[in-house]
Amino acid sequence: MKLRTLSLLLILLLIAAFTLLNWPVIMAPTPLSLGVVDIQAPLGLLMLGLMVAMLSVFLVYVLYLQTTVMFDARAHAKELQSNRKLADQAEASRFTELRTFLDTEFKRQSAADGEVKAALLARIDRLERELRLAVEQSGNSLAASIGEMDDRQRAGNPALR
Repeated sequence: MKLRTLSLLLILLLIAAFTLLNWPVIMAPTPLSLGVVDIQAPLGLLMLGLMVAMLSVFLVYVLYLQTTVMFDARAHAKELQSNRKLADQAEASRFTELRTFLDTEFKRQSAADGEVKAALLARIDRLERELRLAVEQSGNSLAASIGEMDDRQRAGNPALR
C-alpha cells in the first residue's frame, strides 16, 4: 500500500474509534438554532453526518478526476501510438528513398567509371603506339647514324674496305 492510502485509512480508523468511545455524548440532544426555528437534536450526530456527506462528495470528486485522467491517458496513448506508427512509416519511406538514390548514384558512378576506364585504355593504347613508333624511329635513326658512321670510317680508312 502507498503511504498516503495507509495514513488516510489510519485517520478514518481513529475517527471511528473516537466516535464509538463518545457515542453517548454524540447522541445527547442539544438545542440547535437553524436561524428561524430552534430544534432539539444530537449535535454530534449532525456533525458526523456532515462529515460523512463531505467525505462522500470528495470521494465522488476524486473518482471523477481519476476516470478523467484515465480517459485522457488512454487518448494520449492512442495518439502517441498513431504518431509512432506515422513516424515509423516516414522513416521507412526515407530509407527506401535513400536506397533508391544510392542505387541510382552507384549506377551513374559505375557508368562514369566505365567511360573513364575506356578513355584511359584508349589513351594508353595510343601512347603505346606512339612510343613504339618513337622507339622504332629512334632505332632506325640510330641504325642510320651507325651506318653513316661506318661508311665514313670506311671512306676515311681504305684498309677497312
